[in-house]
Amino acid sequence: MRSRTLISIRHVTMAAMLCALLPNAAGATGAEPATAPQADPAPCLAAVSASDDDKILAACGPLIANEKTIKADRIKALIARAGVFVRKDMIDRAIDDDSAVLRLDPALADVYNARGELWRRKGDRPKALADFGAALRLNPDQPAARSNYKSLAQELERLGALLAVNDKPSFNCATARRPVEKAICANPELATLDRQINAVNTRVVRDAGRGNPHAGVALQREQDDFIAQRDVGFGRPDYDLLKVMRERLDHLLAIGRN
Repeated sequence: MRSRTLISIRHVTMAAMLCALLPNAAGATGAEPATAPQADPAPCLAAVSASDDDKILAACGPLIANEKTIKADRIKALIARAGVFVRKDMIDRAIDDDSAVLRLDPALADVYNARGELWRRKGDRPKALADFGAALRLNPDQPAARSNYKSLAQELERLGALLAVNDKPSFNCATARRPVEKAICANPELATLDRQINAVNTRVVRDAGRGNPHAGVALQREQDDFIAQRDVGFGRPDYDLLKVMRERLDHLLAIGRN
């Protein structure tokens, strides 16, 4: 319940800040002709100021859907509506609204952090970690994102230890010691990727070594370097383990096709 309240508060706070800082339609000087009136954000902003969820849905929904709504007002309305969806436990719809905001303005660190909290609440830890990392790349001093990233990394490490008996990746989770190994053990998608990377690498090294032993050694050294860089990189805010592992698998598959 405390987590849900904090997420909701973040959306309310973001909406209030945007209402205060971003220009509204009345003061905008956009490129649209004067003969094409812009959508009126006043009812939506009034509902946000009154913290009335029903009125926010009723007034901000049409504003979001109106093609004449300027970007700044659409962002305010989306963030406000996302907050309502959080409070109503409609997490997928809240994520959709936060994603729409980030398509309009991908530089909003607070929105990345808020969406990361929603992914975490759904149990999608890789997407949550990616959003917290994106927030920190935009604003390294964002305290909420920093705290979220650290706690989630620790959670992944703990989960890795708890799921060690599953032994799904290429290595034995029961003997895993590094945080990245524990994170892989804790996530079925990462574990599957690790197993696939190991299997494809073994095949390409074997095939290359048949005709040229030096080529096989070089490919294995490349794999060893990948693992070393993975171990060092994991835990940095800008390091996307899922993306890196997918790229490594694609690279090995491409070698195998040649």
